Amino acid sequence: MKRYHKIVTIFVLLTLVLPFFGYLKPVNAAQPNLNVQARSAILVDAISGKILYAQNPDEPLPPASMTKMMTEYLVEEAVAKGKIKWDDVVTASEYAHFLGKGDGSKVGLAVGEQHTVKELVYAMTVGSANDATVALAERIAGSETNFVQMMNEKVKELGMTNTHFATATGYPKKDLGQYAPAIEGESVMSARDAAILAWHLIHDYPSSLEFNKTAKYTFMQGQNPRELKNYNFMIPGLIYGNLVQGVDGLKTGHTSAAGYNFTATAVQNGMRLISVVQGTSSEKERFFQTKKLLDYGFSTYEITDLAKAKESIKGFETVPLKNGKEKEVTAITKDTFSVVIKKGEKDLYKPVAVFNQDLQAPIKSGQKVGYLTYKYEGKENYDYLNDKIKMQGNMDLVAKDEVEKASAFRLFFRKIFSMIGGIFTGIVDMIKGLF
Repeated sequence: MKRYHKIVTIFVLLTLVLPFFGYLKPVNAAQPNLNVQARSAILVDAISGKILYAQNPDEPLPPASMTKMMTEYLVEEAVAKGKIKWDDVVTASEYAHFLGKGDGSKVGLAVGEQHTVKELVYAMTVGSANDATVALAERIAGSETNFVQMMNEKVKELGMTNTHFATATGYPKKDLGQYAPAIEGESVMSARDAAILAWHLIHDYPSSLEFNKTAKYTFMQGQNPRELKNYNFMIPGLIYGNLVQGVDGLKTGHTSAAGYNFTATAVQNGMRLISVVQGTSSEKERFFQTKKLLDYGFSTYEITDLAKAKESIKGFETVPLKNGKEKEVTAITKDTFSVVIKKGEKDLYKPVAVFNQDLQAPIKSGQKVGYLTYKYEGKENYDYLNDKIKMQGNMDLVAKDEVEKASAFRLFFRKIFSMIGGIFTGIVDMIKGLF
């Protein structure tokens, strides 16, 4: 009988206690079984880098020509900083010519052949030309070795934790002979890191998509036109252009070690997604596996506005202000605050303001005073590409009006009144304590 009572007691205790564990630990929603046939894959929203699907996303794998996204990024950066211009003329070296007559994608540059930076970028992005890529790298850094060092510095800056580049092209270093850069190892990049790089290319240099979405480009070599067709066959007008609507980038890649890779981006109904597949079995399969990811994303998620531009957020209308003519300033959104959510879950997202601490007058109209984020009250446990990109998904809160700094006279009497108020409050509290 005693044993029976013990069993009953334990059962009752478990019944009472176990339900609380659901509140202590977030529930991870089951990831959909998309049956993506790839060594690694990832799907993210292009606003905050929220991961919508992941399969082995952090394994470093050979990126092949997806490497050229980093080369493209550094070319865009060099132009933006005034180090080179789009119409600067670049002369092909012996090394560029070596790649121009070897295996792999190329435009067949001859030694001494000249083209503008923009022409070579089209050759690199549309035709995936290794010779054009090396010509650009040498123009920017003097040598491919120097350029690859720049690439790996940028890897650290962007927070790509499972990436190392050995060449500017993704071409295997072991096959370059005397031209191999003096960099250790071979190139590797994880699916997450490819998505991070794609995110930065799109956000930091949005005009880069003009290159990547070009279906066909005529590369002139003297009087001889060379027709280049984009290896991203999901671009409208190419063989798989109708698989998924809205595809406008980014980069394919293939070597025997890498398999068939593809970093894609597409936009539908104002929502942009980024996907990566690595190690698929064929040229065709990299596009059909990408279709699985993008179809899932566009059918399951949507973009919605949690706050309109130039509006105050209920419960977060004002920010405390020190040393101003006013003691607070009205905060409004700088722009529309949009987030990617699972369809039907808008009510589970609540705007939350985070204000700057110790805000001091004077304050100018439009000056940043904090940022708007959100609290998600659903069951999903979302991961993000990294914290830096996640923060970029927030929206700045700015001062609606200008607030001048208060005069020393005003601040003096404000302090006196504050002291008097404090003394009065203390007396009242003391009297209350007597009763």
